[in-house]
Amino acid sequence: MSKTNGKDLLRQPFLNKGTAFTLEERAELGLDGLLPTAVRTLEEQSEIVYAQLGQLDDAYSKQKHLMGIYDQNRVLFYHVIGKHVTELLPVIYTPTIADTVMNYSRDYQLPQDAVYLDVNRPEAIREALLNGSKDMAEIKMMVITDGEGVLGIGDWGIQGVAISIGKLAVYTVASGLNPQQVLPIVIDAGTNNEQLLEDPFYLGNKHKRVTGEAYYPFIETFVEEASALFPDVLFHWEDFGRDNAANILEQYRDKICTFNDDIQGTGVMMSAAMDSVVRITDKPITEHKVLVFGGGTAGVGVSDQILLEMTLQGADSEEARKQFYMVDRYGLVTDDMADLTPGQQKYARSAAEFSAPLADLADIIDAVKPTVLIGTSGQAGAFTEEVVRKMAAYNERPAIMPISNPTRLCEAKASDVIAWSEGRALVVTGSPSDPIAYNGVDYKIGQANNALLYPGLGFGIVIAKAKTVTDRMLSAAAHGITSLQNLDEAGAAILPPVSQLREASKLVAAAVIQAAIEDGVNGVEINDPMAAVEDAIWKAEY
Repeated sequence: MSKTNGKDLLRQPFLNKGTAFTLEERAELGLDGLLPTAVRTLEEQSEIVYAQLGQLDDAYSKQKHLMGIYDQNRVLFYHVIGKHVTELLPVIYTPTIADTVMNYSRDYQLPQDAVYLDVNRPEAIREALLNGSKDMAEIKMMVITDGEGVLGIGDWGIQGVAISIGKLAVYTVASGLNPQQVLPIVIDAGTNNEQLLEDPFYLGNKHKRVTGEAYYPFIETFVEEASALFPDVLFHWEDFGRDNAANILEQYRDKICTFNDDIQGTGVMMSAAMDSVVRITDKPITEHKVLVFGGGTAGVGVSDQILLEMTLQGADSEEARKQFYMVDRYGLVTDDMADLTPGQQKYARSAAEFSAPLADLADIIDAVKPTVLIGTSGQAGAFTEEVVRKMAAYNERPAIMPISNPTRLCEAKASDVIAWSEGRALVVTGSPSDPIAYNGVDYKIGQANNALLYPGLGFGIVIAKAKTVTDRMLSAAAHGITSLQNLDEAGAAILPPVSQLREASKLVAAAVIQAAIEDGVNGVEINDPMAAVEDAIWKAEY
């Protein structure tokens, strides 16, 4: 038992058991008189918390209550979420996390074990990391954000730290990653959000974002200091602006153990969805035409990952690239457009292919005749009835995937896509969707929830102590997810439900470990990947 005792013990969320301390423990640890008389089991505590949640009217109130438990008793927090994962995952992460981010400064009470790095003080990085990791186990994972590109809601500066905290909570819920081996980190580089700059409650730097030559040396110093302090750590980058996200990943992907969930994680989820599309349509992935509506970080990442799958299945990279079309704010991306990002340049079509520029999505579908339409734009309602009907006219089973988050930014409602396609569309959404009854069939809607992917991916990387994250490891993660699916049932979802989160994470982690071994990037010898996964799982119990 820890030397920490008395009131100090009750303030340590990893040690505090609250009313579950036995009478003997209370006497031994200086807790007599500091707790109510009744002694509760973990199960009883969990039932009480769940009953309290039932008295709250909205998801945001429930999220705040749960994070209060998080601050007091980490085991109880994870036990409650684990028992009600389908119901509570959307409460602790997407879509409710958007409200948490937007209200962070006004709601702030405790740092929740996060590390706050000031872009103006690179000399303080090492001390901040040491302070943040004090009394923790060996740090094996960091989720890092600078809050510039949070979900679909934009630049929220230091308040993006809620994303890092929430993401790591999902890691533990889904995969069993030990929560004492992680650090949530925010880089406060300023903000371009005028609302925050004028807000007297805002807790971050009140200046415009530091960029370019003033920004990247800070990232370099951070990577060097963190790598020196935590030699086997995984750098998980989250919700950076699209240019910084791509540049940081490109700079470090072959040098350290790292991945970017917005670029690679979303892409792998859509590769998993494509796995199911291939099986249902009985058409090889190399023969699918993919139209991506939204040319930002997620859109490019989705395209890159599906392109990788095509090449891993034998396609020539340049030939496979011809199967992709990208639409951004000015319409179909072509090589004569100015100010294209590097990612957009990769997928730009020759302007000579078309008699005139194409801006309207329905017209683009007529010209391209895609088999797959993916929405990463954050443009609510962009997949109109006309768009969906055109996809259904050109394909017996059109794949239509409006995956933008949160729900209010989704390109189409799943119910509309099912109705407009007369039940033929293969639908994936970004947020949870209830089953849809249509013509006597209950259609279950797959959710492109990265929680099905990144916890297993990250857990596998950590267990393998991988030196880098290879393309084969990412591909293995995608195939690990879809091995759960029975696609023969009428109305079957093309991605697993969140209720299978823990099972999905195990399969993904084992597949990733095997791929790391095959690529020779594992830092520890593992003979049985699934056994290694089972052995590494942290359990929410006293």
